[in-house]
Amino acid sequence: MTQAERLLYLIKYLINENSNLKTFNIPIEETAKKQLLRSLMNIRPPRPIGTEFLKIQDEYLKEEVREKGITDSTVLPISPVNHRLVLWQGDITTLKIDAIVNAANSALRGCFVPCHSCVDNIIHSVSGIQLRLACDELMTKQGYDEPTRKAKITPAFNLPCSYVLHTVGPIVSGILTKKHCEQLADCYRSCLESASDNGLKSIAFCCISTGEFHFPQKKAAKIAVATVTDFLQTDKRLERVVFNVFRQEDYDIYKRLLG
Repeated sequence: MTQAERLLYLIKYLINENSNLKTFNIPIEETAKKQLLRSLMNIRPPRPIGTEFLKIQDEYLKEEVREKGITDSTVLPISPVNHRLVLWQGDITTLKIDAIVNAANSALRGCFVPCHSCVDNIIHSVSGIQLRLACDELMTKQGYDEPTRKAKITPAFNLPCSYVLHTVGPIVSGILTKKHCEQLADCYRSCLESASDNGLKSIAFCCISTGEFHFPQKKAAKIAVATVTDFLQTDKRLERVVFNVFRQEDYDIYKRLLG
């Protein structure tokens, strides 16, 4: 089965399982088809799905990642101020590393807005249907929304990393408070503790809370670097922590902090 055939199969499957979409016309152009598949995956609730679908989905998503290109975290240049820290600007879903951090919402089941630009949506879209199912299993067992400051770990499925650490950062809707800052620091600390406790050697952080949750970027970066640096002083298991940024503004902020 070619990549184009896989794409069409996945779209038709997801349309056919949704009675509201039975008469939906599939676009001809490939980019539009890819956006449609991502949208269908984004809106799909966490419920069982066929093994044949998952097999073809996994083949499709892994090939998409290969085509984008995979970055090996072990070859990234280290910070001159700390040999265990790395600053990297790029797509976190293409990073080969033990774990990446997902800035999740309190439901912890991913973003349901079709093709939304948040890292939560992007990670779930590249990982596949299984990630939402794994998160749903955790949250159903927990029985209540995920609190700010904590972290949960799941397999990464079709991502080039091995695990995803999900954390809910603070939402800043007005003036930044001391509590917001403490909560953000705890998000970083919880992810580091979880990674270390699970025997992982490397972890990549996105810029937690600075997007949809409106935490000021400069202050968030200072908290991130300080919290990680402090943790590494006593933890010897983690060998590499990557600060992943996408926007140039964030890169410049971290560059000033990390040298």
